[in-house]
Amino acid sequence: MTVCEGTSVGFVGAGAMGGSIARGLVGAGVLDVSRLLVADSDPARLAPFAELGARTYPDAASMLADGPDAVVLAVKPQVLGSVLGSVAPLVDDALVVSIAAGVTIASIEAALPGARVVRVMPNLPVQVRSGATAVCAGTHAGEKDVDLVLSLFSALGAAFVMREDQLDVAGAVSGCAPAFFSLFVDALTRAGVGAGLPAACAREMVESTMRGCAEQLLNEGVHPREYMERVTSPGGTTAAALRALEGPLTEGTYAAIDAALARTRELADG
Repeated sequence: MTVCEGTSVGFVGAGAMGGSIARGLVGAGVLDVSRLLVADSDPARLAPFAELGARTYPDAASMLADGPDAVVLAVKPQVLGSVLGSVAPLVDDALVVSIAAGVTIASIEAALPGARVVRVMPNLPVQVRSGATAVCAGTHAGEKDVDLVLSLFSALGAAFVMREDQLDVAGAVSGCAPAFFSLFVDALTRAGVGAGLPAACAREMVESTMRGCAEQLLNEGVHPREYMERVTSPGGTTAAALRALEGPLTEGTYAAIDAALARTRELADG
């Protein structure tokens, strides 16, 4: 039995994030594929879902006509306004879940009067059920609506209810983090190559180490600072390396989050 047995979920948009969430929910067993509805204007994005057994549609209007219990707006913030305009006559008091960064609940509710809006900020690892999602309920969303959204996204990793002012920060931190981690893996690999390692060897060593560190940190519940101390001998090579890296990395991370939040505000302002 699925966690959300009998609940149908429709996705407006099957891009990187929307598609990842949809596939993750089916893979986690919380949503039966027969209850998954996916709308996208790109047939290539719909094809894998049709093969999976989901119902697919060329546009949101035709999908909404079939009345999914929850509608996930999985489109970019820049196009959400036009999507809201097209679906407004069809939504009524439906549960609407938005993943658009920077687009406030108030603006969505203004475009969809009466809709039970829940805004979420997920990240890409939801596809492998190891993501992080922040959840915030709108004016008309009830406890059952929030519980349903939490049930869905908790199956894809960690999910937390937050205030809306915290939502954008969560999106900047967890949403950007996969790119940050990937950048560091790439930089460390290139540094190894620059110092004389074969490229394929350097990359595999870095990726294997990253995987092992993540498993130990998660399985043992070790604080990152404590974990650093395990591999840092007094006066050793790691101590010297951390002295060179920690300042620029920390300051760069603060600057990166500030930049992400600034861009979020720009998107919200249109």
